[in-house]
Amino acid sequence: MKEEAIKRAKALDSTDSLSTFRSQFHFPQRGGKDCIYLCGNSLGLQPKITSEFVNEELKNWQEKGVEGHFTGEKPWVSYHKNSKDSLAKIVGAHPHEVVAMNNLTSNLHLAMASFYQPNGKRTKVLIERGAFPSDFYAVYSRIENSGLDPKKNLIELESSDGSDYLSTEEIVGKIEELGEELALVMFPGVQYYTGQFFNIRAITAAAHKVGANAGFDLAHAVGNVPLQLHDHEVDFAVWCTYKYLNSGPGGVGGLFIHERNAKNTELTRLSGWWGHDSEARFKMDNQVNPIPNVDGWQLSNVNILSHSSHLASLKLFDEAGIENLRAKSLLLTDFMEDLILNSEILKDQIKIITPSAREERGAQLSIYLINHGKSVFEYLIAHGVILDWREPNVIRVAPVPLYNSFTDAVNFVSILEDAIRNEG
Repeated sequence: MKEEAIKRAKALDSTDSLSTFRSQFHFPQRGGKDCIYLCGNSLGLQPKITSEFVNEELKNWQEKGVEGHFTGEKPWVSYHKNSKDSLAKIVGAHPHEVVAMNNLTSNLHLAMASFYQPNGKRTKVLIERGAFPSDFYAVYSRIENSGLDPKKNLIELESSDGSDYLSTEEIVGKIEELGEELALVMFPGVQYYTGQFFNIRAITAAAHKVGANAGFDLAHAVGNVPLQLHDHEVDFAVWCTYKYLNSGPGGVGGLFIHERNAKNTELTRLSGWWGHDSEARFKMDNQVNPIPNVDGWQLSNVNILSHSSHLASLKLFDEAGIENLRAKSLLLTDFMEDLILNSEILKDQIKIITPSAREERGAQLSIYLINHGKSVFEYLIAHGVILDWREPNVIRVAPVPLYNSFTDAVNFVSILEDAIRNEG
C-alpha cells in the first residue's frame, strides 16, 4: 500500500506547478533532515527572503535614523500601503478596504466598537459555542463594557445533534430566530478546531436581512481559502498573519472594513492620530477628520520590522496566486484524507471531524483519536512530524500548499500508522 501511495505522490509532485515554492522556505530539522511540517495553521514557516526584507529596514534605520520615515523606496510613514494590493487579492477586497495593523484581537476590539452598538432590544451577539478563546473574551468584554450582561446577550450556537459541525441552515435559522434582538453575528471564516469553512456569504446575508452586522475572524482562513469580502458585503473582518500568511510569530494583524461603512465618517470608532487626515497629520492641530476608508481605524504608526516580514511572504503569494494555492490545497487535502480512510490500521482508530465536503474545508484535517491519547501525538513529534494537539483528543494536521508536498502526506500517514501500532 505504501509503495503504491509513494508512486502516486511522486507523480502528483512531479506535475505540481507550485512545487518550487517549497525550496523557498526554511524547514525545522531533525537529525539533519527536514521535518514533515504540518502546522501552518498555527505558525507558518519562514520564507527564505524574510531576512532580506527585515534587514533592509534595519539598514535603513541604521543609516537614516528618523529620516527613514520620509525617505527611501518605502518610507515608514506610509509603509502600511505596501501590503494593500496583495491583501486585497487574498481576501477579495479593494485596497482601500484592507490594512495591516496591530494584532487580531486589538483589531477585533476596534471593529466591535464600531459595529456593536446595542440599541433598544437589539443587543445580542451570536457566536459559535467553542469559539476561539480570544474571540470569546473580546466579545464578552465588549458586551460587558456596553453595560449589558454577557450571560443574557452573548448567544453561543451549538449543533442540534451534538456534533462538531454547524450547518449553514442552523446558523441562518438562529439568526432569523433572534431577529430584531440581534446586533452582531461574529463567526470565524474557518473554524480552528474542526477546520470547517463557513458560508460567509449566506451568514452575512442572513444577518443583514434581520438588520444586524456581520463580522468574521479570518485567522484560519486568510491565505488558506479564497475569500470575497467585498462582494459578500461583509461589514468587517480581522485576521492574524502568522499562520497561513507566514509573517512570523506575533506578526502584524489585518483589518477589513467594507467601503460602504468606511465612507461613513459618522460611524462610532476608537480613534488614533494615524486614522485621521494624513495630509494634516503633522500639523498637530487635533482636528477630527477621519480617513474615509479602512485606514480611518488605524491608531498609530506601523511596526516596521513586523510589517517587513509580512511583505516578504506576500511577495510569494503574489507569485503563486490564491486560486492556484486553493486548487492544490483541494488535491493535497483530498489525497491525505484518502490515505487515512483507506488505511487498514487507521480506519477504526481515528475519526476525521473536518467536513468531508471539500468546499467546506481548507488546508486542514482534524483527526480525533478514538482509542488512543496524546502519546500518539508525542510519537509523531519524536519522529520528525510537527503538528499540534487540541484537547480532548484531536491532532490538527495542516497540509499547506505553498510548502507541503504529496510525499509529505504519505510519510505522515506512514508515521501515524507506526504510532498506532506502537500503542498496540
